[in-house]
Amino acid sequence: MDLQGSFHVYDTTLRDGAQQEGLNLSVADKLNIARHLDGLGVGFIEGGWPGANPKDTEFFRRAALELDLKHARLTAFGATRKAGLLAADDPQVAGLRDSGASVVTLVAKSHVGHVEKALRTTLAENLAMIRDTVSHLRGEGQQVFLDAEHFFDGYRTDRAYALEVLRTAYDAGAEVIALCDTNGGMLPGWVADVVHDVIDSTGVRIGIHCHNDTGLAVANTLAAVDAGATHVQGCVNGYGERTGNADLVNVVANLELKLDRQVLPQGLLREATRIAHAVAEVTNVPPSARQPYVGTSAFAHKAGLHASAIKVDPDLYQHMDPADVGNGMRLLVSDMAGRATIELKGKELGFDLSDAPELVTTITNRVKELESQGYTFEAADASFELLLAEEVEGARPSYFEIESWRVITETVKGAQAGTEALSEATVKLRAGDARVVSTGEGNGPVNALDHALRQAIGQAYPEVARFELIDYKVRILDQGHGTDAITRVLIETSDGVTSWVTVGVGHNVIEASWGALIDGVTFGLRRHHAG
Repeated sequence: MDLQGSFHVYDTTLRDGAQQEGLNLSVADKLNIARHLDGLGVGFIEGGWPGANPKDTEFFRRAALELDLKHARLTAFGATRKAGLLAADDPQVAGLRDSGASVVTLVAKSHVGHVEKALRTTLAENLAMIRDTVSHLRGEGQQVFLDAEHFFDGYRTDRAYALEVLRTAYDAGAEVIALCDTNGGMLPGWVADVVHDVIDSTGVRIGIHCHNDTGLAVANTLAAVDAGATHVQGCVNGYGERTGNADLVNVVANLELKLDRQVLPQGLLREATRIAHAVAEVTNVPPSARQPYVGTSAFAHKAGLHASAIKVDPDLYQHMDPADVGNGMRLLVSDMAGRATIELKGKELGFDLSDAPELVTTITNRVKELESQGYTFEAADASFELLLAEEVEGARPSYFEIESWRVITETVKGAQAGTEALSEATVKLRAGDARVVSTGEGNGPVNALDHALRQAIGQAYPEVARFELIDYKVRILDQGHGTDAITRVLIETSDGVTSWVTVGVGHNVIEASWGALIDGVTFGLRRHHAG
């Protein structure tokens, strides 16, 4: 199947997605993301607007030298010529022509109000701008798509003119006309009706570009495909201005897994989760855990009733096999957990509890009691594994014995305003056959405690030198109590290869952090010595 011919999957993360508030991509970022998108198997990657800004011009220059795309074709985005100019003489059209991209996507006005108020030209001149620009670029050997901006609103305002825009572009050589729901206000039934009418009335090849202002960008895209569109546009992770664009991963997953339409090269949909998360790392926008298909919670089960059913058959509470998109099922341990959750989660962590019903009951009750005190194990598998080990093996894993710890934070008298306070922690413990007193400094009390603890046990357990605290989250659980509220801390620790999350709870943030730190180091040592 020719996925660049019979059906187009067109990604606009690097252009429309980059318009998201707070998202700022360097040229290196864009090149990196383009490689990931190619790994997903999309047919077209819209790289930006060459000639309109130096960054995008530089991207296309470097892309020609540095990108070796195996599946996608790079697309340049830009506008039709300005009113009163010839396309051959327009500097921005020259930027598209000289970009090196074999495909150009032109944006054009299809709403009479935008032609007259935004472009400040006549309806006839707008059609001439479209015809001249498409013909010119086609004559230069480039493939041309056209984004009919504000099409659905324009269709409602003046159907005849909106359709004439499409015919003009198509007759001039544009291969696809993407109908844009630029304001994102459409509903699926409305989209389907318009697409049906457009295809019946014009015979042009139709694409769809939806924004998510009604929360229906993916649904609207699928409605357009059902009505005959053969070109879908969107952004990985649903990036874009305001509420974003259609999430392209959701679109292709629904097309392939629900509608049985092959729209990506065989097998590449299984890369979706990895790629969605990798792109999120580059953009520095945390991925949503609840994102369909690829979110970490997409196949996570918390309720005991769900876990009981999953124990019999995973498909009873899952709409598909998570592996089809490269994701996996997770069982969350919480105060909602039942015996089946504990048993299945234990199996996942290497503990066979199938023949120990009384022990399962004990663990279940202990989890519920700890969660009532503020602990959470659904995000702290490492702390839960230590709890399991304690119950199953009869004792909590222990590699050192704490005698005492303390931490102080101070600033120097007379220091300049803005000078950071420094913290110093002292830990007394026994590790191996030695009693150790260790002092550590840090830019905060938790950082100082972390340094002091790892320094204290470093001689007995040199592997802790590789341990590093990589994430730290604090939550106040009963805010109405003010400064004496219960605090929960989640700490993520890494050994440079893998990472694990532990939880601590206390009446102050230092106490809670200390509990999570102890669990983090203990778990890391347990994993190291088990190996």
